[in-house]
Amino acid sequence: MQVTVDTRNPARRTADLLALPLTQLDPSHWRLPPRMAGVDRAAGGAILSLLGTGDFRGKRGETLVLYPQSGIGAKRVLLVGLGEENRVDAEVLREAAGIAVRATAERKGKTLAIVAPASRRVRVAAMTQAMAEGAILAGYRFDRYRSRRESTPAEVRSVAILLEKGAELRAARAAASIGVSVAESQNLARDLSNEPPNALPPAAMARAAQKLAREVGLRVRVLGPAEIRKRKLGAMLAVGGGSAHSPRLILLEHNAPVKARGGKRSSHRPTTICLVGKGVTFDSGGLSLKSPNNMVRMKHDMSGAATVIATLRAAALLKVPLHVVGIAGAVENMPSGTAYRPDDIVTSGSGQTIEVKNTDAEGRLVLADCLHLARSEFEPEALIDVATLTGACSIALGPWAAAVLGNNERLSDLIVKAGEKTGERFWPLPLWEVHREHMRSQLADLKQTGGRAAGTITAAAFLSHFVGETPWAHLDIASTADTSRSGPLQPSGATGFGVRALCEILRNWGRVKVD
Repeated sequence: MQVTVDTRNPARRTADLLALPLTQLDPSHWRLPPRMAGVDRAAGGAILSLLGTGDFRGKRGETLVLYPQSGIGAKRVLLVGLGEENRVDAEVLREAAGIAVRATAERKGKTLAIVAPASRRVRVAAMTQAMAEGAILAGYRFDRYRSRRESTPAEVRSVAILLEKGAELRAARAAASIGVSVAESQNLARDLSNEPPNALPPAAMARAAQKLAREVGLRVRVLGPAEIRKRKLGAMLAVGGGSAHSPRLILLEHNAPVKARGGKRSSHRPTTICLVGKGVTFDSGGLSLKSPNNMVRMKHDMSGAATVIATLRAAALLKVPLHVVGIAGAVENMPSGTAYRPDDIVTSGSGQTIEVKNTDAEGRLVLADCLHLARSEFEPEALIDVATLTGACSIALGPWAAAVLGNNERLSDLIVKAGEKTGERFWPLPLWEVHREHMRSQLADLKQTGGRAAGTITAAAFLSHFVGETPWAHLDIASTADTSRSGPLQPSGATGFGVRALCEILRNWGRVKVD
């Protein structure tokens, strides 16, 4: 989908559909904003005449389609409600653009023009970025395995965002370009997570990462079983031991520092930020087998890795002035004669031993080795992991937010604020020393699970033993990584949650200090 920004007269713009986003209207006087009033005059007063009937009030998400007979260039006019004016923010505008794209596609349209509304709360650049994101996200669909696609909506090929004359076009177009890159990257994360598990075992995920790296100029390394064993990443190897598909450790780097002569890193190198993703391509629960109902949707257990891979793509396209490292531990958790068992004690890459309590708590073992590798090999300024880690998070926060825990309050606050700005909500949970002590084992250094109480927190407490003093945040996206519902921006399936927030953090990293 092509997204453009210009200041043309909306009434003269040729399109299959012209969208007019309107805030909630005052029944005592139906007044349209000036540019939309111009469209109404060109259409012979059809819009105001309809508003007088009360059929459209401008409530958030409300829509109504008009078919002007003449006077304007568009075939259809769509009124989109924004809700109360003082509550219009970037998420409302993102959603409005998505509604317009879906309405165009449902009517087999190919071209959409959408008038950017005047807003006191959202600057023009932020508005165009949000609307571009909404358009790209709403146009997403995953139908590559359907042999018949007649019933699916048409693909919208172009979206024009129409600004008022005098608007700063250069900044608006740059912001829209950012929105397109971020949203397309989020759609990549959706694609990876939506793939069926037979099509995306660990080796296939690694190939997808390598292909992406070639396309956008990332440095990539993939460690196979022999190299993982050589690095003594015993926790990750234990999880993958029951599957016919061997594990892969994927390392992506954007803006990697150039090595000086003698193999040493240059003293002048950008700040390093490490992102770590859980990449369990299918989770059967291992020998602690899940019930049939709970095993459905476990292809999405690699959503954290998908988010990390997609964020590295965006970092490259946006030329983020940081050294961004993405690490994805790709494994399949299956039961077999070679699978790891409850009561096993495994040795992690950090040298710490771990008593296994439940083979269905596999993600934290994979992350333990990946976090240790990130910390020891790259010495980052900050470390963020993303994982569908605990069902307890879904119970605590429902589908409306992900949990953030860590050892650095500034970093956690940064993530919460980035989520608020991008429409991806995070809620902080405590992580105290008592939680860390609770994860000590009587037989080994650590135990893998801490029981039902505070399950999301104790899982993070386990991970905290592998990050040392590095500023670290753990994002538990178990409740937000996929959905059975569809909305203006989201069909059922994978969400790509976290890409927008992580991109916001990386783009603005220079303004914050976490130490």
